[in-house]
Amino acid sequence: MPSSETPAEHRRLLLVLARDSIGHGLRHDAPPQPDGNAYPPELLAHRASFVTLHLQQRLRGCIGSLQAHRPLIEDVAWNAHAAAFRDHRFQPLREAEFAAVHIEISILSAPEAFPVRSEEELLEKLRPGVDGLILEEGTRRATFLPAVWDSLPEPREFVTQLKLKAGMPANHWSDRLRVSRYAAEKFGE
Repeated sequence: MPSSETPAEHRRLLLVLARDSIGHGLRHDAPPQPDGNAYPPELLAHRASFVTLHLQQRLRGCIGSLQAHRPLIEDVAWNAHAAAFRDHRFQPLREAEFAAVHIEISILSAPEAFPVRSEEELLEKLRPGVDGLILEEGTRRATFLPAVWDSLPEPREFVTQLKLKAGMPANHWSDRLRVSRYAAEKFGE
């Protein structure tokens, strides 16, 4: 779980940064480089984030980082730009959509190994509405943020759809399957 809830002013700064990054992307191919001097030190810590875009209450893009590897302000700027222009499931965001797009940011805790011996054990230990989940086997990997529980509230369906997203059969289970979980603090415009 993120160590503590992000203060309202920091949330506002991150949402403005995400929107500015998308606006910059409408004119330039790359996101802007945020000036670290303009942000509180807490937002310069290395943190992982996802940026999710909705248009008319439908998913319009979602890109993020599972591991913290850069300052949070850079991660949010890059992920906002990528959600708008590089999510392969969607055409790049158009200028006409920009004003109406709704931005959500999720700040992730570090993923922790979630050792389970069977799918049944996984289903018993999952915390609906709380756990983000990562499934990995070989070159296949997929994640669902905790927010996905809103649309897939049943643990079995949550896990089945995540396996399908990873390119695995719905009934797949093996000793090589690695499971990790994480929490996320989500906020939006």
